[in-house]
Amino acid sequence: GVVQVTARLPDSLSAELDAAAEQLKRSRADVIRQAIEYYLDDVEDLRCGIEALKDPADPVLDWAEVRDALLAAD
Repeated sequence: GVVQVTARLPDSLSAELDAAAEQLKRSRADVIRQAIEYYLDDVEDLRCGIEALKDPADPVLDWAEVRDALLAAD
């Protein structure tokens, strides 16, 4: 299905949206849809990263040791 959403934008953001739509030769709705998809992908990536950081089973690495190991590998 499709859901219609209404949002109020400041004039400056609306102008940027119009400029982007014109440059991409897409409709405002297409640009907004794609922007939301990108944003939600980023939010999901961030959520996964935060969960990984909170995982107590995940080892904590010492930067100096990692740096020395990387330099020794060269």
